Amino acid sequence: MFTNLLTAVDPVAVTTEALADDPLWVPIAKAVFLLIFLLTSVLFAVWFERRVIGRLQLRPGPNRLGPFGLLQSVSDAMKLLFKEDITVRAADKVLYIAAPMISVFCAFLIFAVIPFGPVVDIPFTDESTPMMLTDFPVAVLYVLACAALGVYGIVLGGWASGSTYPLMGAVRSTAQVISYELAMGLSLVTVFLLSGTMSTSGIVAAQDDRWWIWPLFPAFIIYVISMVGETNRLPFDLPEAEGELVAGFMTEYSSMKFAWFFLAEYMNMINVSAVAATLFLGGWHAPWPMDWVGGEFLNSAWLGPVWLILKIWALMFFFVWVRGSLLRFRYDQFMKFGWKVLIPVGLGWLVFFSVGRQIFDSWGRDLAVYDAVAGLVGILLTISVISFIKDAKESKKPEETEPEPEVLDAFAGGYPVPPLPHQTLPPSPRSGRTVEASASRAATEGGDDD
Repeated sequence: MFTNLLTAVDPVAVTTEALADDPLWVPIAKAVFLLIFLLTSVLFAVWFERRVIGRLQLRPGPNRLGPFGLLQSVSDAMKLLFKEDITVRAADKVLYIAAPMISVFCAFLIFAVIPFGPVVDIPFTDESTPMMLTDFPVAVLYVLACAALGVYGIVLGGWASGSTYPLMGAVRSTAQVISYELAMGLSLVTVFLLSGTMSTSGIVAAQDDRWWIWPLFPAFIIYVISMVGETNRLPFDLPEAEGELVAGFMTEYSSMKFAWFFLAEYMNMINVSAVAATLFLGGWHAPWPMDWVGGEFLNSAWLGPVWLILKIWALMFFFVWVRGSLLRFRYDQFMKFGWKVLIPVGLGWLVFFSVGRQIFDSWGRDLAVYDAVAGLVGILLTISVISFIKDAKESKKPEETEPEPEVLDAFAGGYPVPPLPHQTLPPSPRSGRTVEASASRAATEGGDDD
């Protein structure tokens, strides 16, 4: 059924042969650049999040160290570097130390297949190279595998700490990744069908005329929700909920070991944002109105990274906006939403899109027309589902009536208990005696006046 869909287009622009022709120093230079880019982006992301949430909450945020407080993240990193490193006695020493390194290492791997631009000539040399570290036909599956392996660091960290709350946070994180990884995978299948490839560079090349966010809008929404769940961010930060688990899997970590987990969390935010920009927002291509006006100049090799970075930070702003706006889910709500909402919706959209596209192809119709119609239908369905859920919640609300206050016997258990908001204490006998005494005193004073 899907054969024609996968072979109809061959959008792969950067092949493994082109990358294989690079001399050894080129991939080394690319790897160093990616390492510096990710570390710098994490420092900026911490400052960015604190400043944006400060504005959302009508407070300034960090503004003391450096211009606009830009050196605050550097100061926090140095504080963690020189802080006392404590190892729990009951911890499994090897796994306790290795767990944060596993999380950071897996986070570093994902950017290896993110294309920053087309083939570019390296200045002062005769070499030309694609603006990505590597690529292969199943690059998106590699991204999903690295994201899934990153949770091993969280699980091992929680288990190796030898404490209850870290273990509970680790178990929560495992269940979270299983449920939301399925929804994320379903949202990406339609991207593969539409692009005809699982190569990241091929998917970006296939979006030369239009971005996949338009024909695959429901899949984009599912991916965005899933990426928030994948990175353990509010409102899905159940593995490290401070109100229930102190700090979750990181409770027993301090100093640089804690900093590794902290680094992996923000790096994963940048990773999933880069994947979303690559698969749904055209990657390094210029935005829709500008690519028609500017033509080849705005889609040139050296402007490509600029567009990709701007899209990444637009999605990072979404992360911060959600954190500053929504409350944390209960764990049962969170799991129910993943298994009973996201996965059925993702599966239904996959069937609707793939079967409809195959029918159009068998009729000999233009598939671009179907993609446009399917995208419009997907947007309307998304709006309708949101409106239906909102109306259903409002209809379930009970009528606002003042309940009768419950009279509480404060000494029923042998010791006084304060009343709850819906409870009231019986009238005090002392207050009655006070009223009677006041009345008799007033009557006596009135008789004396006569």
